[in-house]
Amino acid sequence: MDENEIGSVIIDTSVKLHMALGPGLLENVYEMTLAHQLEKQGLSVARQVAIPVEYDGIQFETGFRADLIVNQLVIIELKSLEKIIPVHKKQLLTYLKLTGLKLGYLLNFGEEYMKNGITRIIHGSL
Repeated sequence: MDENEIGSVIIDTSVKLHMALGPGLLENVYEMTLAHQLEKQGLSVARQVAIPVEYDGIQFETGFRADLIVNQLVIIELKSLEKIIPVHKKQLLTYLKLTGLKLGYLLNFGEEYMKNGITRIIHGSL
C-alpha cells in the first residue's frame, strides 16, 4: 500500500470513528480506537513513537513523539480541540521534515463534522 492508499483508509476510518464516538473526548481515546481500527484493516500502527532530533551536532533521542505512524509511511497528529490553529499544521510539517516522511494527517476530533477536522500535509512530492 502506498501513502495515498493508506491516507484513504485513514480518512474513511476517522470519519466512521467520529460518527460512532462523537466529538469532544480526550485525544488518547481517539488515538487508541483509531489505532485499533487501522490494525483491524491490516495496517501496521505505532503509537507515541519517539523521534530523535539532531541539533548542533548532538542527537537528542526524543525530540518529539508522533501520535501515530502508519506502515512506517504516514504520520497522524491527533487533536481534540474546538479549532485548529496554524501552529498545529506547522508542527506536523516539522514532524514530516524531521522524519523524512512525505505524508501526514492532522485529525481534529473536536470538530462537529469530521470532514472539517481533516488536514492533509505533504512534505516534498508523493
